[in-house]
Amino acid sequence: MGFADENLTDESMYDLKYLKLLASQYPTIASACTEIINLQAILNLPKGTEHFLTDIHGEYEPFIHVLKNASGVIKRKINDIFGNSLRQCDIKSLATLIYYPEQKLELMLKDEENVEDWYKITLYRLIEICRYVSSKYTRSKVRKALPKDFAYIIEELLHEQPDMLDKEEYYNEIIQTIVRIGRADEFIIALAKLIQRLVVDRLHIVGDIFDRGPGADIIMDTVMDYHSVDIQWGNHDILWMGAAAGSEACIATVLRICARYANLDTIEDGYGINLLPLATFALEFYKNDECLSFIPKLQGCENYSDKDIRLIAQMHKAIAIIQFKLEGEIIKRRPYFGMEDRLMLNKINFGEETINLDGKVYKLNDSNFPTIDSKSPYELTTEERELIEKLKSSFLNSEKLQKHIRFLFAKGSMYLQYNSNLLYHGCIPLNEDGSFKRVKIGITGKEYSGKALLDRLEILAREGYFYKNNPQAKLYGMDITWYLWTGPDSPLFGKDKMTTFERYFIDDKETQVENKNSYFRYRDNETICNSILEEFGLNSKVSHIINGHVPVKSKKGESPIKANGKLLVIDGGFSRAYQGQTGIAGYTLIYNSYGLLLASHEPFESTQKAIEEEKDILSTTVVLEQEVERKRVGDTDIGGELKLQIKDLEMLLEAYRKGLIKEQR
Repeated sequence: MGFADENLTDESMYDLKYLKLLASQYPTIASACTEIINLQAILNLPKGTEHFLTDIHGEYEPFIHVLKNASGVIKRKINDIFGNSLRQCDIKSLATLIYYPEQKLELMLKDEENVEDWYKITLYRLIEICRYVSSKYTRSKVRKALPKDFAYIIEELLHEQPDMLDKEEYYNEIIQTIVRIGRADEFIIALAKLIQRLVVDRLHIVGDIFDRGPGADIIMDTVMDYHSVDIQWGNHDILWMGAAAGSEACIATVLRICARYANLDTIEDGYGINLLPLATFALEFYKNDECLSFIPKLQGCENYSDKDIRLIAQMHKAIAIIQFKLEGEIIKRRPYFGMEDRLMLNKINFGEETINLDGKVYKLNDSNFPTIDSKSPYELTTEERELIEKLKSSFLNSEKLQKHIRFLFAKGSMYLQYNSNLLYHGCIPLNEDGSFKRVKIGITGKEYSGKALLDRLEILAREGYFYKNNPQAKLYGMDITWYLWTGPDSPLFGKDKMTTFERYFIDDKETQVENKNSYFRYRDNETICNSILEEFGLNSKVSHIINGHVPVKSKKGESPIKANGKLLVIDGGFSRAYQGQTGIAGYTLIYNSYGLLLASHEPFESTQKAIEEEKDILSTTVVLEQEVERKRVGDTDIGGELKLQIKDLEMLLEAYRKGLIKEQR
């Protein structure tokens, strides 16, 4: 865009103001030219590697391992460099050293006779790997990733070639001096962590960090320290976000799920939330109740005594009843949610110990309801109200929980458009005919569908957490957050109902059916997937949908690749709770400059075995798409931003040359 020498328009005046601001950063023609050259060069570098994970569900050990090995990328890099010169056992040892440098160093040095030689050989190998994985980045970007203590030395080693005669002695002397002065261990650790950082440019977590597994808090701590990450909220994440906002129904549900999976340590030890009031309440009202339907899932009970398991079951039942009451309050408060069919307590015949659902009477398998008044079944007792107030205070005042949830809001969203891919956890609500379902939001009955629906729901969820000075808007936002967890048209849930009450209290399986949204029927339909991509402004010819939420049942022959590769479902069972159904331990996706790779993983035994026995996760990688021409930064979203910066700088150059802006020398 050019500028007239006279009679400047309002638009060009605005551009001139902007360029004057830009001139403060690039005060001369030379500095602007240098930056244009730099940015133009970056556009031609290979695209950075993206790593996609989903449905982690608190399983922190396999998550951290997959993060460390980058779904097998690090081992592939080692094979690329040393595949013809090292034995496979040496490659395994080198890979394990990179994954767990602190722990592995100690073990390896115990068995080493010539420690000095081992140090030198290992350092040479690590520097070679580091040089290889850093080659796609600018020196500036690599420099920012370098550990402070060794930044200068690593930079020297990365950019010097030891085979050049005039530099060979210099290069070797650096290595020998590192060993001689006793800094080899620290240097190896620094190099290993740098390699881990450089092999993946950006991490995408497509939902469900929380629930079921034992370490959601550990996962969140790890993710918060990661150099570049985004999160697409899952239904289990939004539940915890609602609980942290103060939604009583979400708090009760979080506690119920933790009790169901014997995962109360996350609540107590991870987030410092006091569960003694719940235990005391449960012992008072359910002391003689066996709570058979509420015995926690066996996989979480290894470290509990029979007495502990019984107490957890009693706590489980106590908080479940409170949850049903609190949900009833929301359903009555928001009739436009259309969830009257989820009101269960008023349908119970307490005398006959039955419940009437849709005109059919079912026998209850448990009729002990000491806190339910048959005349006002949704009214909390005095003791229940006191309990939920104490629990809410603990959630609101948990510093660590609030820090993690603020991070989820800062780095997260309902969906993400990134480098021609559309990422979301659950679904895009569809009608029976595959068209976008119009969903009424709010008392006005305004309807939203497709992208607009997700945008509106995200705004309301944020209001539920951040609108502390507007109680009415905050309450509505919190109710919407709960709806996102369980509502029939929630994009994060994707079913017509959540039959929690029926699963606990009715043996007849026909009452426990949860029908999936039509989306799940159509996600193997290429035309429908293309319409979804176009709804979000993406080119359906080159774009993909990355999806999680519903485990892929690989052992029954189900494929994670849908609609001729347009849609990829990468929930394959990170959570141990699902591995019996899926037959594997999860899928992850890698998107590098050469194309898309899908990795399927076998169950992870333990971090200890990974370190001591070098048992990496066994992974099978499938190339989904291979680029004819290697993708460059210029082909990415960041490349688009850099092109705009170049255009602005070229406008600044023109302004300098025409004298509209003076150089500052």
